Amino acid sequence: MAIGSDTTLLKTALYDRHVAAGAKLVPFAGWEMPVQYAGIKEEHLAVRTKAGVFDVSHMGEIETEGPQALEFLQRILSNDVAKIADNGAQYSVLCKEDGGVLDDLFTYKLGEGHYLTVTNAANHAKDLAWFTKQAESFDVTLHDRLHDYAMLAVQGPEARGIVAGLTDGELPKRFRTARLTVAGVADVLVCGTGYTGEDGVELLVGPEGANVIWDALLAAGVAPIGLAARDTLRLEVCYHLYGNDLMESRGPIEAGLGWCVKEDTGFIGAEAIKVARANGPSELLVPFVTEQGIARQGNAVIGGGEVTSGTLSPSLNVGIGMAYVPIDKAEPGTKLEIDVRGRTRAAEVREKPLYTKES
Repeated sequence: MAIGSDTTLLKTALYDRHVAAGAKLVPFAGWEMPVQYAGIKEEHLAVRTKAGVFDVSHMGEIETEGPQALEFLQRILSNDVAKIADNGAQYSVLCKEDGGVLDDLFTYKLGEGHYLTVTNAANHAKDLAWFTKQAESFDVTLHDRLHDYAMLAVQGPEARGIVAGLTDGELPKRFRTARLTVAGVADVLVCGTGYTGEDGVELLVGPEGANVIWDALLAAGVAPIGLAARDTLRLEVCYHLYGNDLMESRGPIEAGLGWCVKEDTGFIGAEAIKVARANGPSELLVPFVTEQGIARQGNAVIGGGEVTSGTLSPSLNVGIGMAYVPIDKAEPGTKLEIDVRGRTRAAEVREKPLYTKES
């Protein structure tokens, strides 16, 4: 998890709630964000066993609307945007001409010719500039909605039941959205998405309503969760983190994201990625476990490769991570050696995800 040291920090609408809850606040992508409350392991296991709520209001939003909204997004996003159902959601990557990944994104279809794309916090300004540049030849209007939404992710096996008890309608299924009243706050965009490997929803709401929903969730027994546990949760299920596992110097095929890349749509970078897919990557991003020591981003895999993410898994109680390794070392069961601060640590490539309910 990349933590910056920005001098002028933005605060989310829930900042005072984090202070009151005793959160440890740190600079993150230009924002002052809660990294933990009760402790990483306790928060992590709360999400795995019951429910937790994350303030992810630092994530950016770009609204696209107009007669050519579909054509525009089809040109810049890697997935087939035409297949997003009404009130649906879709994951994709944003690529350069050479196939390098600029960001990974979720796009929600709000209506005909009307979409909302959620960006990673550290990439929002870059993404908005890219959207704006590419939109010049399309009949679309773009709106920067960064400060128009607060975003709360409610995740865990009990998350849906708790949120359902606070709403006036039926929660959307996975990869679907609905406009609902939540805890008395009207017009909340409820999305059946998340970043933890657990069931749950993400709530996009005007900043003025965020505190009301946060208070109602905590009163219903949902635990506040910081960004540190969000990182351990996503890594256990091998979800990518931009800046660690995804970057401009690597493409989606070697990152294992070929499933969200539809070259036939002609998006920017499609030709380069088509060649990369046909030739096959020289390296692949793989998950691994270590019995001793915790590998971290930047640690070298001896004989070729590099760790991109690493942590101690609170659920499995072993070191886990992801690394780009040569193709001949990418098979599950392959033994690796990783240089962890000058000490050689044994590791083993595993199947995705590293954590399942059965494990």
